[in-house]
Amino acid sequence: MFILIYVIILIIKTKEVNLMLSDFTKLNTFITVVKEKSFSKASAKLGISQPAVTQQMRFLENYLDATIVDRKKNGISLTKEGEKLFSIAQKIEKVIASGEKELFKIINKDITFIFGTSSAIGNYILPTFLNDIKAKINNDVSVNISSSAKSIEALKDKKVDMALIESPIFEDGIIYREWLEDEIVIFSNQKLPKRVKNEDTSQYKWVCRDQKSHTRRLFKESLEFSNMNDCESFNIVSEASSPTAIVQTVLHSSKDDVPTVSIVSTHAIKEYVKHGVLFEARLPEIKMNRKLYIAYLKERKHDAFIDTVINYLMTIKK
Repeated sequence: MFILIYVIILIIKTKEVNLMLSDFTKLNTFITVVKEKSFSKASAKLGISQPAVTQQMRFLENYLDATIVDRKKNGISLTKEGEKLFSIAQKIEKVIASGEKELFKIINKDITFIFGTSSAIGNYILPTFLNDIKAKINNDVSVNISSSAKSIEALKDKKVDMALIESPIFEDGIIYREWLEDEIVIFSNQKLPKRVKNEDTSQYKWVCRDQKSHTRRLFKESLEFSNMNDCESFNIVSEASSPTAIVQTVLHSSKDDVPTVSIVSTHAIKEYVKHGVLFEARLPEIKMNRKLYIAYLKERKHDAFIDTVINYLMTIKK
């Protein structure tokens, strides 16, 4: 009877080993928890619930019959068993990554990887490394430029493979990853004070953003935070919906006693500022910072093309 019970336990354990090694998901969750130093951050990065992360970690600990992670107020730390498992998991991860590269050589699909992007990202950020992405996946890449909302709709309808957006529009079935830092600034084709005052903003001639734009909402909230006049009270001479139209309008405005100004991402005017053609200014008490996001369908989170593009995008620092 004892021998029969031992054999049954051995069979169960063998199946668990096969399950853990053939399904890399649990080890990948463990690796992500270690790298992010947080269950909640790992949850956001993997696009699964925090209880699911906890469940997968518990499975590993039950299988090993050992604690692998100590949870603390300021993050997590690995036990000795956890350090050994992390070393093994990293080796498996490298083998899988190497295998994916070989798969690309076999697959070599005749496809076009399509990005859906907001205007600032599609016009000023993404073009600087499109060719690198094309080389990474060995396929063509194209960009559909619209708004963050429309890019998410296109993603849901599977008209694009990935969305790069200025503000998260949370939807079920979509994974969102924080990407780059962006800053909105006031700018003109004339020199401005480094920090504008209430009387400055009231005096300027404004080329305004579309009222529905995320950029304008951020500006409005920043003015309120700084106890400054609302942009609705400004001297608005025109309105435009895209960063390109905004930049060109201000760039070609007349230079008189009252500067023509607007707001835009620093990425959109970086080269103009560098060459002294346009000039930046900021609010007195706050930086208008925002995060840019990568979004893709949860069902494609193990897609080799998606993974390769994400891994490349996450290395970019602007």
